[in-house]
Amino acid sequence: LILTDKGERLMRPNIGGNVRSLLFDNITPATIKIAEEQIRAVINDYEPRAEIIDVEVKTTSNENKVEITIRFYLTNIEQPISVNLFLERTR
Repeated sequence: LILTDKGERLMRPNIGGNVRSLLFDNITPATIKIAEEQIRAVINDYEPRAEIIDVEVKTTSNENKVEITIRFYLTNIEQPISVNLFLERTR
């Protein structure tokens, strides 16, 4: 869900986090906030089994990569789960 861009899935054009498209924008605190909000929205809208604890988006020192950390609970699982994603511009 997070790595899918809106319009990428046939018959479901609204599904997607659109996070990859932000990699080509200037990385500012506002861009990071937008990415966090988009991730929260797509998970809340399309993954009802997940209860988000925290979403953190950080840039690396050279700002060519973005690190995303999502912490959440899944239904019927007591331990929180943490997922780390690294996105990098390739062009």
